[in-house]
Amino acid sequence: MHRTAVALALVCALTIVPGCRRLSQHPIVKEAVAEVTANERVAAALGSPVACSAGVRGTANETDGIAMLQFDATGPKGSGIVVVEGKKTAGQWGVTLLELRPAAGDKLSLTADLEARTGTDTPKFDPAAGSSTSSAPRPSDVEIVLPPGPPGS
Repeated sequence: MHRTAVALALVCALTIVPGCRRLSQHPIVKEAVAEVTANERVAAALGSPVACSAGVRGTANETDGIAMLQFDATGPKGSGIVVVEGKKTAGQWGVTLLELRPAAGDKLSLTADLEARTGTDTPKFDPAAGSSTSSAPRPSDVEIVLPPGPPGS
């Protein structure tokens, strides 16, 4: 009996992983949950009300500033997986991809819906943004000249 109690306690401890709790509180997860639960297209696909699980899967790397996370969403008409990806720019997390992948039906891209609701664009990774010291030609100014004849001759 004692081994059974220890095994049960171990299973319970493993299901309450501190990392999962932190992921459910990640800024892009909070933003995604707010959009998914209020989005009319999600409600049409899953039914209303939509509930999101607290079990978040994936990774969020504070050092690299990249997060790729998933959680489940359910409604009276069905369920699906919410995929949210984000980038940390200038110390702030922003959603770069948000979509619902219903168990039945086509995926719904919700990134533009989130942008419209919040009024913010998704962060773009552009290491040259704001840098005016670059003397490299713009891609549209580069001309590529190929030698005459077939390749390899």
